[in-house]
Amino acid sequence: MTTISAPSGPPPAPPAPGAADAHDLASFGYEQQLHRKLGSFASFAAGFSFVSILTTVFQLFAFGFSFGGPAFFWTWPIVFAGQLLVALCFAELAARYPIAGCVYQWSRRLSTGVTGWFAGWLMLIGQIVSVAAAAIALQVVLPRIWSGFQIVGTETALTSSDGATNAVLLGTVLIAVTTVITAVGVKVMSLVNSVGVACELVGIALLIALLFVHAERGPSVVTDTGGVEGSGSYFGAFLVSALMAAYVMYGFDSAGELAEETKNPRRTAPRAIIRALVASGVAGLLLLLGALMAAPSVTDGELAAGGLPYVLTAQLGTGLGKALLVDVAIAMFVCTLAIQTAATRLVFSMSRDGVLPGSARLAKVSPRTGTPVLPALVIGVLAAALLLVNVGRAELFTALTSVAIVLVYGAYLLVTLPLLAARLRGRLPAHDGFSLGRFGIAVNAGAVVYGLLMLVNIGWPRAEVYDPAGGHWYLEYFAVLFVAGALAIGAGAYALLRRERARGAAVLPLPAEAAS
Repeated sequence: MTTISAPSGPPPAPPAPGAADAHDLASFGYEQQLHRKLGSFASFAAGFSFVSILTTVFQLFAFGFSFGGPAFFWTWPIVFAGQLLVALCFAELAARYPIAGCVYQWSRRLSTGVTGWFAGWLMLIGQIVSVAAAAIALQVVLPRIWSGFQIVGTETALTSSDGATNAVLLGTVLIAVTTVITAVGVKVMSLVNSVGVACELVGIALLIALLFVHAERGPSVVTDTGGVEGSGSYFGAFLVSALMAAYVMYGFDSAGELAEETKNPRRTAPRAIIRALVASGVAGLLLLLGALMAAPSVTDGELAAGGLPYVLTAQLGTGLGKALLVDVAIAMFVCTLAIQTAATRLVFSMSRDGVLPGSARLAKVSPRTGTPVLPALVIGVLAAALLLVNVGRAELFTALTSVAIVLVYGAYLLVTLPLLAARLRGRLPAHDGFSLGRFGIAVNAGAVVYGLLMLVNIGWPRAEVYDPAGGHWYLEYFAVLFVAGALAIGAGAYALLRRERARGAAVLPLPAEAAS
């Protein structure tokens, strides 16, 4: 009888985590090009800074309050609940498909190349406009900190000629800085973003505590409609005021956008997506409640005009109020950085599949920094160019940034709808990571219904939202016209890419034929 002896020596060492992640990525047909530097906090920070409640709540509080009165507070938990359903679906997909450009990748792998392409296209336009919107928000804060930031004229309001021009100047400088950081490498971006998020978290906690300490009234203020309904129903005003929360709570999927730069992304990214939204939702709820309780008055019109900056300076004094506004400015900085980084990875991911004009160049990654440099520059230039609209037509820029959220919600639907279809057909691939289990269909269906309803609510033609000055019918219908234009241009671009491929001009496969 032949005896087989056990091999001598120690057992082979398991593969390094980085090698395992690279091998995992290779199973989807992609080689590891981006540098994996992000840990769990950096992944969370990417999503949290994109949502950035200090940026968006400070920018949009006055909008929600002016339409819904103090009771607009209740739109926040409603939108949070709906977005949590979406985030749970995204977390499940992040565990299955840890690939950069997540919304595009998830959609095309769940459905078809055409659906995935339009999801990526809509998300990309929404992100570019969001970079411009986040950057221009500096005008709301910096001149209140120091008058020297008002470089052009003296009027600080975004709707004034001086304020609009100064906002473009400040925003352009910010985008230039974030473009450089994005291009330098993910390690630098992560360090800056993580420090900024840490400052934002501390600032939020301190701000909430101070607002409650300086409360002028009890929490029952959230039941006051402020008489905004007039002699009619409050429901319509409530729906309009819900746009504020809808504008704030998106972008939590950024942890998925950076999956190829995250260590152990199948485990890290899903948790980061959920944590980013939950942290933003809870902190935002307390911030809104504290602001409504601490405002000197909810009836004199100052809160609707000045928003949260007015509450801070009025109740906390100039010194402490300005110190907190500095923290808000930091949050706006990292918010712009996070959005631009996510958009850059989306361009890289789509270009790697050869589905964007100039894909061969846009898909290149710097071997030294591990960063797609050209996409960072393109996103920065396009976002800065959008800022110029605000100089001559502030109302048009407001409509543009508002409607961009319609595109993002549309892109999200192009993920949750195919996911629900795949789930009902039993075609979801098995995996060992985060899963909704038996609750999957209910959560997924809820995410789809919520997305459809909110998409209609945001895009519904409303003169008071999109054309408050009146006299411009195209602004009232701007949401419908803008989305239709984006889809038409997208359809033309996709058809052109297919024709180029048929002529042999394209080197990389279109997503309908790429390996999934």
